[in-house]
Amino acid sequence: MGKPDTRRLDRAIRDTHRKLDAVRDREMWPLDSRERRAVLGALASGSYRVVRGNSPARAERKLDTAWQSAETRLVAEIAALQTERRRIVTEAATAKAAKKSSGWW
Repeated sequence: MGKPDTRRLDRAIRDTHRKLDAVRDREMWPLDSRERRAVLGALASGSYRVVRGNSPARAERKLDTAWQSAETRLVAEIAALQTERRRIVTEAATAKAAKKSSGWW
């Protein structure tokens, strides 16, 4: 009984951390389509309000909300992946302990 195979989960956790860092740097590539539409819509409405001479406060709040929701989604995804990894490692340890305890000696 070897070590549990967690390479796929480790890679997914690493990629999601990269995406989270990119979202914190306000990069667009890790956003899903709904989040991308929200960010671009807030940018467009804010720039329109500025051109018209109005305050872009509401558009700025919408923009901040869109970035925060993307960050929250990625943090939750990382937590779920880490929980799944922990479950796999625990199952492997339980199986190894059961195999050892059922031995002849």
